[in-house]
Amino acid sequence: MLSLPWEREGRSLSDEELLSAGRSIMLAEAAEIERAAGRLGPELARAARIVYSCAGRLVTVGMGKSGIIGRKIAATLASLGTPSFFLHAAEGAHGDLGMVTRDDAAIFISNSGTTSEAISLLPHFKRLGAPIIAITGGLASPLARNADVVLDSSVRSEAGDGPCAPNGEGGDGALNLAPLCSTTLQLAIGDALAGMVTLLRGLRKEDFALFHPGGALGRRLLTRVCDVMGSGDKLPVVEAKVPVSDALFEMTSKGYGATVIVDGEGALAGIFTDGDLRRLIGSRGVESMSLPVGEVMTRNPAVIRPDRLAVEAVRTMELREISAIIVVDGDRPVGMLHLHELLQAGVA
Repeated sequence: MLSLPWEREGRSLSDEELLSAGRSIMLAEAAEIERAAGRLGPELARAARIVYSCAGRLVTVGMGKSGIIGRKIAATLASLGTPSFFLHAAEGAHGDLGMVTRDDAAIFISNSGTTSEAISLLPHFKRLGAPIIAITGGLASPLARNADVVLDSSVRSEAGDGPCAPNGEGGDGALNLAPLCSTTLQLAIGDALAGMVTLLRGLRKEDFALFHPGGALGRRLLTRVCDVMGSGDKLPVVEAKVPVSDALFEMTSKGYGATVIVDGEGALAGIFTDGDLRRLIGSRGVESMSLPVGEVMTRNPAVIRPDRLAVEAVRTMELREISAIIVVDGDRPVGMLHLHELLQAGVA
């Protein structure tokens, strides 16, 4: 009885042999990317400018593994501000071409450049006048001949020349039949395009966060100091003339481990922290509790404006090795921000 492939007895391989096979595949993929980086030239820049100047949406087209790469490229471009979507080549031939407009541009992905489902869509894009970028290893293929820009994704082999083939003869086994190096290179070319278009757009971190408002990155880049600071009745604040004992009560009742010190006109004068208190009692005893807090406060404390990003407050706290920072509007304290609040907000 014929045994199915998954029923056959596996080869006996040591961990070293398995690692060697895995590493050879990774190195082969890296080598193909390096070779492509050296041969791709002005055509890559032209493709990036086509994507950047597209008035509609960028459409990625592919089948099979190349289609999966197309989905990833579309997702990456969309996350960086280029409206994009993936069009499955087979579905496109059965009605989905209605999503494509004359303002769009396309990236067709096919290792051979002869994928019939993808080739059948070319006349529609040509009729609309939508520019076509081809990522293909078939430089003389129908896809390459009909594209406005061709990006060479040809590879020497799929699995390299290491001991990764089942028969132990590099390049002759089943792994050399699977799209390994070619799909990795397609993805790398797509990432290169996305990075170049990002430079053309002048995209900032804040812009990127607008496309990811629900994620951790969005929280970090969109949250401002005023969104998480304690203000109003939550702000611990006393005048410089009050005794240290009153400042201690304000510190403990508001839960910040510190209190803002202001002068008689409400302008910021300093800060008094639990660290200042410990040092004061250690050097001058409990009698120091009756001293005016203005005499023992820390002058020139760290401050930040309420409209600044909360991540800037985190950086200041890390550099100054402090756990709380005063929020000011001009010379007036309007809030306080503690590291715990930043942690709860997912910013730190």
